Amino acid sequence: MKNGKYISLADYENVKIGYGTVDSKNLKTIYLKLNSWVQPKNNDDDFVYLISKTRRLIKEFVYKLNNKNFKPQCIVDLDIKTRGIKVEKRSFMNLEVTLYVENKFDIKNKSTKLLIKNIIENIVEICLSDKNLFNFNKHKK
Repeated sequence: MKNGKYISLADYENVKIGYGTVDSKNLKTIYLKLNSWVQPKNNDDDFVYLISKTRRLIKEFVYKLNNKNFKPQCIVDLDIKTRGIKVEKRSFMNLEVTLYVENKFDIKNKSTKLLIKNIIENIVEICLSDKNLFNFNKHKK
């Protein structure tokens, strides 16, 4: 029996965004999904350190949300292959943020969609666009 749901929220700043849950009947977690092709602005940066720092920024942002629907704990999985990053080459970025639900609610509700879209847009604006390290692109080429 399939209980999982995924809701696509289109694109924001060349980043595909959406959210979902593994079990919509017994709601315990919601995952936020963001993916894009990223291209660094310069080769001088230590990308392993910058990606680790970005993970921390996202965790701090979620911790400070103070939303009655979610607990402050979260899991952040930011996946960018650091070995082949070059200025002239785009690399695929996949980000999943798992939020733990405090109070049960309908994930397909319009107010829930707006709340989660706002959270995702803030993650892009505050955490991913910080210092403008990467250019985000919809496609590889």
